[in-house]
Amino acid sequence: MVLGVAFLLVGILGFVPAALTNRGAGDHVLHVRAFEGYLLGLFHVNVLHSAVHLLFGVMGILMSRSFDAARTYCRIVAVAYGLLTIMGLIPRLNTVFGLIPIHGHDVWLHGVIAIVAAYFGFAGRREVATAGTTVTTTP
Repeated sequence: MVLGVAFLLVGILGFVPAALTNRGAGDHVLHVRAFEGYLLGLFHVNVLHSAVHLLFGVMGILMSRSFDAARTYCRIVAVAYGLLTIMGLIPRLNTVFGLIPIHGHDVWLHGVIAIVAAYFGFAGRREVATAGTTVTTTP
């Protein structure tokens, strides 16, 4: 739920012009320029980037209703953001084919998100309380 709400808020913030600063795209070729700028002056976003944040936010909130769905969500986020981290390091892919900017500060942020989501999706433990005792299970 926390990750979903965070993604949702960041996605909404990407549509607030006051939260975006224009520092120029530099040598990054983008075909989609709507709502383009640097979110909080650090993260290069555009309308598609913000829409992806909204999608992951809504998905996270909806999937937080059960432990298994939340774990699956974290696994999806871990794999997706791990791939985005790698793509952000490759010059030809760091704009997702000219559609979504994922370079610069996005790379380390995506890496941190992938690691945190991987922990909760793959390594986290589930504690179940039953009649005064706690049973810890692993995935």
